[in-house]
Amino acid sequence: MMDKILLAGFGGQGVMFIGKILAYAGMLDEQEICWIPSYGPEMRGGTANCSVIVSSAEIHSPVIEQADAGIVLNQPSYEAFLGRIRPGGALVVNSSIIDTSVKRRDDIELIEVPATDLAHDLGRPALANMVCLGALLPHLQLVDEASVSKAVQAVVGKKKPEMFDLNMKAVQQGLAGRS
Repeated sequence: MMDKILLAGFGGQGVMFIGKILAYAGMLDEQEICWIPSYGPEMRGGTANCSVIVSSAEIHSPVIEQADAGIVLNQPSYEAFLGRIRPGGALVVNSSIIDTSVKRRDDIELIEVPATDLAHDLGRPALANMVCLGALLPHLQLVDEASVSKAVQAVVGKKKPEMFDLNMKAVQQGLAGRS
């Protein structure tokens, strides 16, 4: 089994963070992983994307031509990465700030989640990335809420224990898909 995942948004939206969480989740579950970040030239506000492969077998290539699933956090990323999801795949979209009517595909599952609004309800609009991660989890084969919880604990839990709870509440909001 293998999950090929693309994540994209503006710098500062936490794209690399959710990529790292997915990679850690796979690693802690003793899966093979590949995490490749790609930054635009700007520090914040520029483009950022990463690819993550989680596999139960050896990964022979880190290149993802067509992803099984993805998350896009802004309009330019939606328009750029919509075509990179394989037919039958799933794309989570932050519908708080992305207009999907400009471009659509009928051969993928488009999961529109008002992530910024849900994160704002938690008191941390910056957690929109984690809300989207929660919405993505049911569409992955090798990463689930328990493995994400272990990864969040490993990455932020020891340094900022209060952020562990907030991050996991955001993931649960995404899993519930409620607005």
